[in-house]
Amino acid sequence: MNKGKLIGLIFSILIFGCNQAKIDTKPAEQTLALLERSKALQLRGEKVEQSMLRNKDSLVILNGKPDIRLNQNNKGFVNIEELSDEFILDMKYATSDNFLKEKVYSCAKCYVREEVAEALIKANNDLLVQGYRIKFFDCYRPYSVQKKMWKIFPNPGYVADPKGGSIHNKGAAVDITLVRSAGGRVDMGTDFDHFGKEAHHSYTKLSKAVIGHRKLLRETMEKHGFKTIKTEWWHYNFKARTNFKISDFRWDCE
Repeated sequence: MNKGKLIGLIFSILIFGCNQAKIDTKPAEQTLALLERSKALQLRGEKVEQSMLRNKDSLVILNGKPDIRLNQNNKGFVNIEELSDEFILDMKYATSDNFLKEKVYSCAKCYVREEVAEALIKANNDLLVQGYRIKFFDCYRPYSVQKKMWKIFPNPGYVADPKGGSIHNKGAAVDITLVRSAGGRVDMGTDFDHFGKEAHHSYTKLSKAVIGHRKLLRETMEKHGFKTIKTEWWHYNFKARTNFKISDFRWDCE
């Protein structure tokens, strides 16, 4: 082989090698890019998971049900009758005299959180001085009953959506009315669980006596740490309720 042909052959080999190298580097570059993207997505997923675990309330909303597995006992709850005999109980869901038209409590008991009970006793003492006392319609409500109520009447203006639960399920809400100290009825304008505008706090087409009774109850309850909801004159939430968890225990009926 002469010198010219040899040089040409070497040159051809070098050109071919360079072209081949260029072709082979593309898949490698694409693979590296995919690996980097995968790592970025994995890191982002880990951050989201950590954020959600830090905020269990978010998981409750996303899953559509609260985590009640660890809250099926009555720890932190008290039976109001064991602390005071100055209240009247008319627990509607222990009867069929309610919007469900059936008995959903085995017996008439009023359980609430300890802090809530203390505030209720103080409010009731104030009312007793003025010739009134508190009568309970509902107190702590098991989460399973909440789901049943929502199935019958899925209106968030009156029944809390089980996805987030009710303050009743936390033992920090009560449904109440006023009665005379001796037990006589007090006119509040509507019956308990009246799902209409007449039960709203803003409704004013009522007698002066009814407006006065509602005002007395509201001002007394607010003084002792409770607040209202706009649609029900009988419903009061305890303000300091944020640390209470949803529960689903059933009380004894002995």
